[in-house]
Amino acid sequence: MTRTALISGAGRGIGASVARALARRRYHVVVNYHSDQRSARQVVADIEAFGGTADLARADVREADDVAALVGDVVARHGRIDALVCNANVPPPFGSVETMPWPDFRDKIEGELAAAFHLTQRVLPVMRGQHAGRIVYVSSQSSESTRPGAIAHASAKAALDAFARHVAAEAGRHGIGVNVIAPAAVRTDATAATLTGEQVAARAARSVLGRILEPDDVAAVVAAVVDTDLAALSATRIPVDAGYRVLTEP
Repeated sequence: MTRTALISGAGRGIGASVARALARRRYHVVVNYHSDQRSARQVVADIEAFGGTADLARADVREADDVAALVGDVVARHGRIDALVCNANVPPPFGSVETMPWPDFRDKIEGELAAAFHLTQRVLPVMRGQHAGRIVYVSSQSSESTRPGAIAHASAKAALDAFARHVAAEAGRHGIGVNVIAPAAVRTDATAATLTGEQVAARAARSVLGRILEPDDVAAVVAAVVDTDLAALSATRIPVDAGYRVLTEP
């Protein structure tokens, strides 16, 4: 039986690395993307190049109808969904609470939760019918920190953390493990515009690895959580920060 993993926002960055990591663990990967088809096609090509299998699936996971069609198609093609990785990210606005327009703040919160909600609501019945499954939400260390200007991003990820806890409570009795992976700053094309060279150097200096996180670092942890036999691993928030907190906490 081939296991199937659905990964939202898998065309670039962390999602693309997760797709490749799970494909190497012999999952058939559904590479969801919203607008950048070229990058998503490249992820599929990368997977096929090393002998893995993958499908391309366009959907705006903030929209209920798109998600219903997406999940329905995956089940029709493969008969099951063994893993769901909610990784799609709404680009956050940056600014203080005094200067940020309410619509910008609202759109970040609403988009983050809509994507997680619609996917979870559609996939849970599939996994419940299988009496097994893994759901991973990609959050952020920002949900527990106070970086200047990141109030919208931090609030959205904190809400996602709370959402995941409640899903874990509902799903655990059905054999479904639900966990949160919370990375610190990761070097991706999405963060390139907000992470200065000075910030990258500062984070590297405070990491036990001596460098900033890369997408493959986060993907390795996501893949390990998805592909585990530990039934008790659920309702857990796992920080991935390359030891940053170890060197900064008193």
